[in-house]
Amino acid sequence: MTVAPHQPDSAQSTYPLSEPEFESEFNWINCWYPVCFRQDFPKDRPYSFSLYDEPFVIFQHQEELICLTDRCPHRAAKLSDGQLIDGKLECLYHGWQFGRQGQCLHIPQLPADGKIPVNANVRSHKVVERQGLIWILPGAAELADEQAIPTIPQLDQPGFVHSDKLTEVPCDISYVLEHMLDPAHIHITHHGNQGDRAKAQPLEMEILESSVNGFRGQSRNTREPNSTWIKFDFIAPSLAHFCFSIPDKDWFFGQAFYLFPLSKGRCRILSRTYRNFVTQPVKLMPRWWTHLKQNKILAQDIAILLGQQHEVERLGQSVHQVYSPIPTCDTFAMEYRKWLDRVGASLPYYRGYLTSKDRENEPEGQLNTMSGQPLFWHTELCHSCNRAYQITQRVEQLGVGVAIVFAALAILADDSGLQIGAVLLAVAVVIVAVVANKIKHRFKAYSVG
Repeated sequence: MTVAPHQPDSAQSTYPLSEPEFESEFNWINCWYPVCFRQDFPKDRPYSFSLYDEPFVIFQHQEELICLTDRCPHRAAKLSDGQLIDGKLECLYHGWQFGRQGQCLHIPQLPADGKIPVNANVRSHKVVERQGLIWILPGAAELADEQAIPTIPQLDQPGFVHSDKLTEVPCDISYVLEHMLDPAHIHITHHGNQGDRAKAQPLEMEILESSVNGFRGQSRNTREPNSTWIKFDFIAPSLAHFCFSIPDKDWFFGQAFYLFPLSKGRCRILSRTYRNFVTQPVKLMPRWWTHLKQNKILAQDIAILLGQQHEVERLGQSVHQVYSPIPTCDTFAMEYRKWLDRVGASLPYYRGYLTSKDRENEPEGQLNTMSGQPLFWHTELCHSCNRAYQITQRVEQLGVGVAIVFAALAILADDSGLQIGAVLLAVAVVIVAVVANKIKHRFKAYSVG
């Protein structure tokens, strides 16, 4: 499946969602879900995650990716806590080893003439890499259709560049998806960053196509004549994608937000921004520096979403009862909630516009008010930022030590020129250490530890 560019309104879309009727529930388990970006995936250790609370682990043997249920069939220990030995995943508890298809290959405690029990195997899952993302299908492997993966066709075209970022947020996927389908908030929430309050205005918003597989819409400003239409797609189960083009310049810009539901009250955002103009800054800018700027914007969003989630869950009422949506602001966000009403009954949990579903004894989403806890987590999940974080720590420590050495040299030196030089070098090194400290704390603000 590709997220094809929109055609003019008079033309048929090159990517029909499906027939418009809503005769069946959405089959969430036989869908592809993006786990992480390939560049953030560790090659030398197991990688654990959950999907709707179900545990999974991915590991790599040579160039092959392998995905298993993250639960040892022996005594239910997490396989991801174990280690990789010759392409096999070994459980940390008793050393049982598992191969690429989940078959148990070795049990240290089994007698030499004993046979490995049939129920000692672990379920394996289909996992592939597409466009720099690692995808899994939690359902039946024989039903896996790799053409159904919602890729972005522009990324396979020459001239396009993109930047990627992975973040975990303590918020339910429905609130995050609703938010990503809301263009109206940008000029208010992000005033001074991405937005300008003076430009906040009514939007013309239309739903062009809707089905069990999602919906398509478009939006444009009402104050500017001939304003550019911005296309908005929701591709089930969890992609919010918007894009626009400037035909006379042959420019194209898009943002894709792939969401991954870890559990109720926690999800991942895999964001991908792409374009085919002003490409050099994207190529030259360090990934970690781009993320530091994006963290500031995301923090504004998540602070609002956590408060929103807390209040809706506290009231225990439907979204219809709590919200007061207007069509020139909330059309896409409410269409997503109504889509959940129509086809979301099979999901483990959801909150639609009129209906909702919770797991039994499931704790409600809580506002993240614990002192010292980040609004979201990013640094350890990102290879670039984690590496930069470690470097800034070392630079800070080394800078302090070198500055002390130069200061001591200035004190002990008899030559005035040497003293001045040592002092200047000490000051320069201190400045470097201070800058490293400031950058380090920006990474630490969204770090687990």
